[in-house]
Amino acid sequence: MERTNVITVKGNGVTLIGPELKAGDKAPDFTVVDKGLQERKLSDFAGKVKLLSVTPSLDTPVCDAQARRFNEEAAKLGGNVALINISMDLPFAIGRFCTAAGIDKVETLSDHRDASFGKAYGVLIKELRLHARAIFVVDAEDKVTYVEIVPEMVDNPNFDAALAAAQAAAPKVAAAA
Repeated sequence: MERTNVITVKGNGVTLIGPELKAGDKAPDFTVVDKGLQERKLSDFAGKVKLLSVTPSLDTPVCDAQARRFNEEAAKLGGNVALINISMDLPFAIGRFCTAAGIDKVETLSDHRDASFGKAYGVLIKELRLHARAIFVVDAEDKVTYVEIVPEMVDNPNFDAALAAAQAAAPKVAAAA
């Protein structure tokens, strides 16, 4: 499935591959890799609220700022929320970035192998083989509760709305425990 007129890159329209996810949808599974090349899936975060911060490449100023902001906010969200950044960056580049930037509270994952996440969540940019900048919040039962696909790739997401959505989903985890 291809979607046009969803986002622009510096004012130019691009094509997104994959479905348009909405709040209430079941979160699709995906397979990505961590900095050590170990596969990670949605099920690895079972029972937690997942704030999925999606970036085109951590080696850009806006993506860098996005990862740093969520890293700073992690402690406020508590242990029931997993903060996960997913990009198309190579795992080795992600490792260097995290070390240099002090990113230690956000799990940074790579979708470079087969774009499993990008295709499943509808954020793979056909023309660039990068992800659109986006935020997804997935509750402990793997239901999508919040979606933001940033209309212009070089703009920041709405951090406050994403963090509020993660916090709103978190009490469900505590109540279920």
